[in-house]
Amino acid sequence: MVKQTIQIFARVKPTVRKQQQGIYSIDEDEKLTPSLEIILPRDLADGFVNNKRESYRFKFQRIFDQDAKQETIFENIAKPVAESVLAGYNGTIFAYGQTGSGKTFTITGGAERYSDRGIIPRTLSYIFEQLQKDSSKIYTTHISYLEIYNECGYDLLDPRHEASSLEDLPKVTVLEDPDQNIHLKNLSLHQAATEEEALNLLFLGDTNRMIAETPMNQASTRSHCIFTIHLSSKEPGSATVRHAKLHLVDLAGSERVAKTGVGGQLLTEAKYINLSLHYLEQVIIALSEKHRSHIPYRNSMMTSVLRDSLGGNCMTTMIATLSLEKRNIDESISTCRFAQRVALIKNEAVLNEEIDPKLMIIRLQKEIQELKDELAIVTGEQRTEALTEAELLQLEKLITSFLEDQDPESKLEVGTDMRKIHHCFHYLKKLLNDKKIHRQSTAPSENKDQNCQEPLKEEEYKKLRDILQQRDNEINILVNMLKKEKKKAQDALHLSSVDRSQLSHGQSSPFPPGNPDGPKTLPFSASTQALDSSTSPYRSSLLHRKTGMREEMSLGRQEAFEIFKRDHADSVTIEDNKQILKQRFAEAKALGESINEARSKIGRLKEEITQRHVQQVALGISENIPVPSMPDQLEEKLRSQLEEEKRRYKTMFARLKALKVEIEHLQLLMDKAKVKLQKEFEAWWAKEATSLQVNSPAVTPSNHVKPFPQMSEAQHERSQPLSNKSIPERPVSSVPLTGDSQTDSDILAFIKARHNILQRTGFQ
Repeated sequence: MVKQTIQIFARVKPTVRKQQQGIYSIDEDEKLTPSLEIILPRDLADGFVNNKRESYRFKFQRIFDQDAKQETIFENIAKPVAESVLAGYNGTIFAYGQTGSGKTFTITGGAERYSDRGIIPRTLSYIFEQLQKDSSKIYTTHISYLEIYNECGYDLLDPRHEASSLEDLPKVTVLEDPDQNIHLKNLSLHQAATEEEALNLLFLGDTNRMIAETPMNQASTRSHCIFTIHLSSKEPGSATVRHAKLHLVDLAGSERVAKTGVGGQLLTEAKYINLSLHYLEQVIIALSEKHRSHIPYRNSMMTSVLRDSLGGNCMTTMIATLSLEKRNIDESISTCRFAQRVALIKNEAVLNEEIDPKLMIIRLQKEIQELKDELAIVTGEQRTEALTEAELLQLEKLITSFLEDQDPESKLEVGTDMRKIHHCFHYLKKLLNDKKIHRQSTAPSENKDQNCQEPLKEEEYKKLRDILQQRDNEINILVNMLKKEKKKAQDALHLSSVDRSQLSHGQSSPFPPGNPDGPKTLPFSASTQALDSSTSPYRSSLLHRKTGMREEMSLGRQEAFEIFKRDHADSVTIEDNKQILKQRFAEAKALGESINEARSKIGRLKEEITQRHVQQVALGISENIPVPSMPDQLEEKLRSQLEEEKRRYKTMFARLKALKVEIEHLQLLMDKAKVKLQKEFEAWWAKEATSLQVNSPAVTPSNHVKPFPQMSEAQHERSQPLSNKSIPERPVSSVPLTGDSQTDSDILAFIKARHNILQRTGFQ
């Protein structure tokens, strides 16, 4: 059992504009606990007399300033918790702060650069890396992703639904058993055998999250999200299983409605967010007070789910995210006060071990059968029915395994049934009689063979045996030398054919299986294509399912989409990621070729060392001199070159694995940006089409325009590029329609979109 208080850390968000000096200071004395001092500016006071406090000081385990990197956050906060989860303890990391203070960036990460990965993807990478290193246990990993929006739980990873909106996802309900353990109904668990599968599940859940734009944050998460990693481990042959779970919680940001001035749906969301955070603070206050009998966990769904994390069987860490700008001083002080109350809570984390249920069932069934047999003996119950064929066959198998067992203390356990005991004795008697008959039949033939042999003299026999042994040794040496020479010729022929085939294909392998000592290699193109084929179908189907992307779009929509994509703010990020991805692919290809060269060189060096040994042995036999026990200077040189190539191979292979992880993450970032771009284009297109149909007189019954049979002029204008010279200003109502409502809507919306784009860019 590990008893400790909740660990609290602080992270300061970088400011957008130049920060006023003197608002906060960080004191990180090695002998004392680090502290954060927030200084209130003088101009915040009304009037000449100000009796308010001018500074506040708060203590944390560690404080990360504005220049702190994501890797530093993971190494100091998340890595110790992940190590405790691998050891069998429960863990929780949650971020708390006002809206726009950097909670989602800290937990999930940014979508622009690979270095901006948050705690969740870095923790997944670390856990799967440790699982691959530890081969002494059998590990099983499952993932779940829960979202709490307006006090309703939703499963973000539901496999049975293709949700187009949050309401289509199944609702998760909280159930409690008599032992006050929490169970979540309708929350699915997905097994993840590799890091790539876990990251795909994270990407799928992130696309379903509820995000909206608020005055404080352009992409504010309007819900609480709990990403949970369930880990179970078992040693081979052991009856105990260890279970552990890691909650990575991204809380929604609190905000003051009077300050932000939101309304409508955003106001409703803000009410539920502030209410759930209020209930969380009530639980924290109740846990920090001594002699408190009742803890209000059931007030909200979030506190019910995180019951173990707050004052229970868990090792919990809190990250207080602060936006220390002049306008956010009050919210930052409130966040720090909340963190100080959280630090007073003590958790008692225990090792989660239990006996394997399958082994427990087998043991109980065996015990029940033994008790039934003992009861039958005590009561004197006689069984008169005959044994079945299956029971007789099972008894014969037990007797056979008992006789073949070499252990002198082995036992033949058939229970207390006298029918089975009698059958075992009869079967053993039958086996013994059959063995005696077999011996009697083979004895005369053996005696006859022995009488036919002529005795040899002892001296002649010894002389012939020595001569035969000497000839055998000479023949074996010559045969081995011929085999080595033949193998060398075959290897040279095979190597030349492999080189010609590799030159014809022009590819090499970046991911050689196993260690560099192995003889097998894979072409680079095959492994790269396997990587792409394993990830691209999932991503393409995911993009098609989440965005509703049409396979065939009209020419107008295609041209409008290209212009929309070109003017979008994320287009620069997408292009940058494409260039980085091309560079990483090229680097991986070159690295794969270098790895193959290193493998070939290692093989050649090994062959040279082996050939050197064969030559020394042959020379010793032919000249009758002993083989030297120590390697000569040439062999030492070959061995040093071999070790150098092995070290070079391991270094390049480790770099190649890192490149593979970075390439997969960059592909996920690009897919996420494409999903966002497609969704925003669909919304913009629908809005333009709706407003055009409502405002245009061409679609009203009174001003109905007859369809034109020829569309050459409109098609010609549609095919022209967007420029101020080629597109004349034309009223929307004068556009000829086709009679098809869908096509008319596409044409009108496209022309209106072009008109708006030209006005915005200053062409008209």
